[in-house]
Amino acid sequence: MEGENLTSWSFFFLEGFSRYPKLEIVLFIFSLLMYLITLLGNSTLILITVVDSRLQTPMYLFLGNLSFMDICYTSASIPTLLVNLLSSQKTIIFSGCAIQMYLSLAMGSTECVLLAVMAYDRYVAICSPLRYPIIMNRKVCVQMATISWVTGSLTALLETSFALRIPRCGNLIDHFTCEILAVLKLACTRSLLMDTIMLVISVLLLPIPLLLICISYVFILSTILRINSAEGRNKAFSTCGAHLTVVILYYGAALSMYLKPSSSGSQEIDKIISLLYGVLTPMLNPIIYSLRNKEVKDAVKKVLGKMYLQQTQEHLSLCVRDFFQGCVLGGTHQKNSRQYTHAQ
Repeated sequence: MEGENLTSWSFFFLEGFSRYPKLEIVLFIFSLLMYLITLLGNSTLILITVVDSRLQTPMYLFLGNLSFMDICYTSASIPTLLVNLLSSQKTIIFSGCAIQMYLSLAMGSTECVLLAVMAYDRYVAICSPLRYPIIMNRKVCVQMATISWVTGSLTALLETSFALRIPRCGNLIDHFTCEILAVLKLACTRSLLMDTIMLVISVLLLPIPLLLICISYVFILSTILRINSAEGRNKAFSTCGAHLTVVILYYGAALSMYLKPSSSGSQEIDKIISLLYGVLTPMLNPIIYSLRNKEVKDAVKKVLGKMYLQQTQEHLSLCVRDFFQGCVLGGTHQKNSRQYTHAQ
């Protein structure tokens, strides 16, 4: 309904992938599998960083925060996507759309800042190893993690509040979630204020943290190349390789989504990029960090070993209890039989 303001509508239609009905069942299966792997992998990382005292270091504190963000980020959008892929009526209420948009923006923005913080942590660990425990003490790490969360939460609140207040001339979102750029396309007119807010926040949370990460790695690379032993260089590279891989995956998708001209590209391509950004990256993060990390592998084996030992002990205790109960009941039965025979 062109020109008619539908801002007062209490729900939105989600276009999603309804133009490709045969593709929806395939996307449902893959999205469900990736979501379950994301929950399992990131939950395991959080568990081992809490349980294993060897992993209670700054790097794993930040990694635990990253895993928690990935769980929140995927849980904000993937359940809705899974329901809509199997439903003919793809709708979402206004409040649900607002919560989904806020959580996605908050987790994504926080992760941008946190990845820069993790790069600084690697810089201090490699370039100033003797001062590392002093510089990256527990208090400083908690403060840096808190700043990341506060920055992401406030910028997301600002973007969400402005995006949902603009006059809209439709309620059909050409996306599978309440993605902010797709919602802004419903605006009756372009808002200079909203465009300015989006541009400023995108620059603050994408190029600037990425620049800080690049600067950190320039110093890290310079220090590594000065290490004489090949073993020392390999160890230094292995501690940074996982983080650098995650940075490339995350920022590659984010920059392609939020810093490209709004008129360029197909909306279907944007949906695919958004799906990869929202599902694939959080799923790969725990795999990447544990693939070449001996400490994480050992911690997982230790936790799984404890769980197996505990289950074995419980099973044995049940068997022993059942055995003794059987002996007692059998003895009682024999005694009663003898008493009955004697009475006869």
